[in-house]
Amino acid sequence: MHDERTRIEERVQRAHDQRIKPAVYAATVPFEVEAWQAPGEPVSFEEAAAARYEPFAMNTPWGPPWGTTWFRMRGQVPAEWAGKRVEAVIDLGFVGDWPGNQAEALVHLADGRPLKAVNPLNQYVPIANPATGGEQIDYLVEAASNPDILKDNFSKTTPMGDKLTAGSAPLYTFQRADLAVLDEEVFHLDLDLQVLRELMVHLPDHEPRRHEILHALDRAMDALDLDDVSGSATAVREVLAPVLAKPAHASAHTVSGVGHAHIDSAWLWPIRETKRKTSRTFSNVTALADEYEDFIFACSQAQQYEWVRDNYPHVWARIQDSVKKGQWAPVGGMWVEADGNLPGGEAMARQLIHGKRFFIEHFGIETKGVWLPDSFGYTAAYPQLAKLAGNEWFLTQKISWNQTNKFPHHTFWWEGIDGTRIFTHFPPVDTYNARFSGEEMDRAVRNYSEKGGGTRSLAPFGWGDGGGGPTREIMERARRLADLEGSPKVVVEHPDDFFAQARAEYPDAPVWVGELYLELHRATYTSQARTKQGNRRSEHKLREAELWATTAALHAPGYSYPYEKLDRLWKTVLLHQFHDILPGSSIAWVHREAEAEYARVAEELEVLTAEAVAALGAGSTRVFNTSPFDRSEVVRTADRALAYVEVPANGSAPLADAEPAQPVRVSGRVLDNGLVRVEVAEDGTLSSVFDVRAQREVLASAGNLLRLHTDLPNYWDAWDIDSHYRNRYTDLLEASSVEVVSEDPLEGAIRVTRSFGKGSTITQTISVRADSPRIDFATEIDWHEAEKILKAAFPVDVRAAHSSAEIQFGHVQRPTHTNTTWESARFEVSGHRWVHVAEPGYGVAVLNDSTYGHDVSRTVREDGGTTTTVRLSLVRAPRIPDPEADQGRHRFTYSLLPGASIEDTVAEGYSLNLPLRVADAAGAPEPVVSAAGENVTVEAVKLADDESGDVVVRLYESGGGRATGVLRTGFPLAGAQITDLLERPLEDAPVEDGGVPVALRPFQVLTLRLRRG
Repeated sequence: MHDERTRIEERVQRAHDQRIKPAVYAATVPFEVEAWQAPGEPVSFEEAAAARYEPFAMNTPWGPPWGTTWFRMRGQVPAEWAGKRVEAVIDLGFVGDWPGNQAEALVHLADGRPLKAVNPLNQYVPIANPATGGEQIDYLVEAASNPDILKDNFSKTTPMGDKLTAGSAPLYTFQRADLAVLDEEVFHLDLDLQVLRELMVHLPDHEPRRHEILHALDRAMDALDLDDVSGSATAVREVLAPVLAKPAHASAHTVSGVGHAHIDSAWLWPIRETKRKTSRTFSNVTALADEYEDFIFACSQAQQYEWVRDNYPHVWARIQDSVKKGQWAPVGGMWVEADGNLPGGEAMARQLIHGKRFFIEHFGIETKGVWLPDSFGYTAAYPQLAKLAGNEWFLTQKISWNQTNKFPHHTFWWEGIDGTRIFTHFPPVDTYNARFSGEEMDRAVRNYSEKGGGTRSLAPFGWGDGGGGPTREIMERARRLADLEGSPKVVVEHPDDFFAQARAEYPDAPVWVGELYLELHRATYTSQARTKQGNRRSEHKLREAELWATTAALHAPGYSYPYEKLDRLWKTVLLHQFHDILPGSSIAWVHREAEAEYARVAEELEVLTAEAVAALGAGSTRVFNTSPFDRSEVVRTADRALAYVEVPANGSAPLADAEPAQPVRVSGRVLDNGLVRVEVAEDGTLSSVFDVRAQREVLASAGNLLRLHTDLPNYWDAWDIDSHYRNRYTDLLEASSVEVVSEDPLEGAIRVTRSFGKGSTITQTISVRADSPRIDFATEIDWHEAEKILKAAFPVDVRAAHSSAEIQFGHVQRPTHTNTTWESARFEVSGHRWVHVAEPGYGVAVLNDSTYGHDVSRTVREDGGTTTTVRLSLVRAPRIPDPEADQGRHRFTYSLLPGASIEDTVAEGYSLNLPLRVADAAGAPEPVVSAAGENVTVEAVKLADDESGDVVVRLYESGGGRATGVLRTGFPLAGAQITDLLERPLEDAPVEDGGVPVALRPFQVLTLRLRRG
């Protein structure tokens, strides 16, 4: 037989594109259209319905950037269409085919009920099937003219990322608003051809099945009347029916399809637009559920459900109905799909608590899995936290984006830092926006790593990132692929069902230990520094407010614990931990609003904390310590004077004139407190840090070396930092001034000022305080660079085999060598409040109050010694998608802690991030709780969410070893329970001598519910 593949394939492609596809709609009549441009921000349906509309013609430009235009569309179904399937077809002037980042619209009935959305890949609205003829149609269409931020594929800066800079010129030209008859036979022929052709081209040339399909398609084209596609469609489908009916092989891979619509809670659009995106997508999904009984849709992010509940009650009611029918599956159990690295431990717990609780309260459903397809790497704390929240499985897809190493598993047990394991799956289809194309199905099978152990994988299907969701075309593909020779078998099912079957068939799946590090998007640990600082400060201020509110509730008669306010503020912070907000990868509008929200949160929390402290009574000046560690340190009083105080953990003490054992002496550019001696060079770097206690020099070369690197990644400016950034840099060694600014025995300080680059300045106050080996670098930057990153380096004379970086409820160790590509790819990593490097007998830590990105490297010197260099990433200057990212002023502090153990480092990390509070208060209430026992660390103290008055304490083992101790209370204790994260009892805890004995495994998190006597 002659090889005619090319001829036949090209014949099928042209006939489909130019004849069959255009014939899907057999007849059309235009709507009568009027328009009204809403001024400013979006308005309610009621306001839009009452507006004055003007006639509007097709092919007319409309829609300023971030604007809203309402269209009134009226029409009547022709009488001759009786018995046919009639739809509205609306093309707003869509650009490309991605639904998420351009014009979108929600169609309302005249009474205000949302009906369905339209986007590039879902332009229809059902009217009648079958029509009776004569139906009157009256729609109000809310159309959003969102700019296409991606039109230059991240290659050019754009002012469109903020309504303040986007201008007002119309973006779109309206193309079509018609009543139309759907020719169902042509519609199905279209899908038959697509599925078979795509299957064919992805089968190997030697497979007989490929050639069988090829010649069936050729015969089908012979049956097609090009002048009467509709009339011949049935005959064409009859030719194709035999090849579509052949069943899949008995050993065919099974793809569990789960309807999905990834909706970024903010990204290339602001939060206010996401609120509308949810209504559009969820309207589409519930409409599709009405049409396809076998459709199941999995949806995460409780925050988005709440937006719909509060703003679109009709859509909310439809969701509730779909949940009852089993077609809508709440998943994920988190408030938002948060970043997987940067949220603090308690914040990550609250993500799970608030998310799980929302689904339980509103649907009676307890979600079983963590659904995080798109976050940029995943902390090794996740398995424990997920299990403590009642989850059984974990799903992501993003690790398939790895730049260097292919992750070896798709189905596996993931083991966290404490030893907890959770069953985990990465869809080998390598997308969370699947559409069951031939390419995707081929990739899912070819890519699947568990062949021989497992037989199934999951595929989230539906258009996403900016929403859109599944379409009827995707559902039709799934039906054709349910049992088709040459293809994996597709079954649409609940993700819980998939995970149950996958675990049952592969109980001895391999184990991956530790973090799931994404070898990409490493710059998200640093970009948009003010957003990250707002998150860090908010997390610690929430801890502070809860602790003192609990103290006041226990000791101040008449004080009312602010349940509602704390709940609302927590949810605001959790929202901004979404994986394109906190990582710094959103447009300018998003980060501008995030900074404003963090400022509001800080102000409210300051009021709540002040009210709680004031409720304890007035009478004397006291110092309040929110840290879980006792502290003896220098504090600034209300009048900015310095004082030295000793304060118990989670408690307070009077502001007394205690005498430090090691006051500070200042001589020239030397700061010496008897514990450390710091010498500042003429260029402002540290020429020496001598640990007096250990009698050793800490630095191997100049410390606090500020290095400015060129930072132009290959793609995705805000997301990525590529390894070549290290090759070009400038060391900032010219100081405008180096001057002593404090010679107080309680604090010696030297200020260094530098100017550099394109008008940027940096001022650092280097300070040493009495009785503390910690050296602080209070930093103010006026930043005006572009495509640069600024790092601060501490090369220490320590031979460290690994670095330890704090993560949620513990820390991870990472090798300092680059023996393999896995270690080499970790050239930029994340950590929370500290990084620690050590050799046996001696360690050094670098602490921070707001940054996350850092790198650690080591080299051997000519004298044979080893230099381990810790570098903090301070600030970046990406230009896409926000051309003004990080420009302007930044204020933060980082610190060097010589001679530090892990225990010392944990305590100082809390101290730096939880400054002592000085306030007027009476009496000395006992700390609500105090933990006796090394490394038994209290993370949160609050009243129980059920308003029972019980005290909830979350603690963990912070050193990486076993810990025993006793949790004592500052109130009569009637009983104690160990609970899950949602404060539900698991077992009774013993109470002995008025305290609760605890025994913790390494990094174990324990939640205790304490009943007051």
